[in-house]
Amino acid sequence: MKICIYGAGNIGCYLGGRLAAIGCDVQFIVRPQIRQQLQQYGLTVSDYRGYQHTIAANQLQLSDDPQVAAQADIIFVCVKSAATEYVAHELKTVLRNKTLIISFQNGLRNAEILKQILPEQTILAGMVPFNVAALGNGRFHQGTEGELYIKQNDALHELMNAFKTAGLELKLEPDMQAVQWAKLILNLNNAVNALSQLPLKQQLSIRAYRQCLAMAQMEALRLLKIAHIQPAQLTALPAQIVPVVLRLPDFIFNVVSKKMLAIDPLARSSMADDLMAGRTTEIDWINGEVVRLAEQLNLEAPINAKLIQLVKQAETSPLAWSAQALKQQLEMA
Repeated sequence: MKICIYGAGNIGCYLGGRLAAIGCDVQFIVRPQIRQQLQQYGLTVSDYRGYQHTIAANQLQLSDDPQVAAQADIIFVCVKSAATEYVAHELKTVLRNKTLIISFQNGLRNAEILKQILPEQTILAGMVPFNVAALGNGRFHQGTEGELYIKQNDALHELMNAFKTAGLELKLEPDMQAVQWAKLILNLNNAVNALSQLPLKQQLSIRAYRQCLAMAQMEALRLLKIAHIQPAQLTALPAQIVPVVLRLPDFIFNVVSKKMLAIDPLARSSMADDLMAGRTTEIDWINGEVVRLAEQLNLEAPINAKLIQLVKQAETSPLAWSAQALKQQLEMA
């Protein structure tokens, strides 16, 4: 089984690294900056439970040529959502055989975009629930828990076994829309975290930031109810209960939400990483999906629209928002 990681950023390097660590044949299509890191330091993958493994640089298969994807049995697309269409067209030029392609990306529509451009290929939506932080020098660290999800398909048996051997549980799900919406609701914290410029654990320990997240989640859940979409339950609590818990006073929240706060102290959201690196964020593919759903229903989503506005401002003029200041902005939306 030859696996190609197309877009070896945080998620791609981590998933590919865990599989390569058990001997899977993994080819990484990687940006020059990360390729330079990996060639110098090798690839180290670790997690919050204490796992750590380093793959030496001379054992890594690294390339910037999309042509290497033509030899793969399975391709993981892990690029940012804005690059999905471009990657699909690149794959269309190089793939000659039927290939299994899995979108491990944020948002809701990436698998659909891939299917439209690559109708002859098997395209499956995937979901990565946990946070992966780039710690520098080729180190990629899983800071939170969670099980991988992929759209149910009979061709995934060998891949399931590989992930299990690698210590990552993989669930096959017939209703990926429910899973993706559930993940997106959790990902609404990405914007709050990015604007706070704090690690996730510290940000979630502050009630006013949690209240900001609760407002964004409640708005999304209200729209999903109107649209008759039931998000899956990915955490110990149903999605509808999470905003209630988030609004609890700190001392109660800290008692009842120990599992929610079981986060590596260094973990930040991918959106926070993008802002710190001066990259365009995926805000349009996360909070933007809530706004799009509202528009389809002839309604509005002012809380998520305001978060989009603030993050886009931060892309050009970074600013750390205090919890109270951000809460006031959302309350006025």
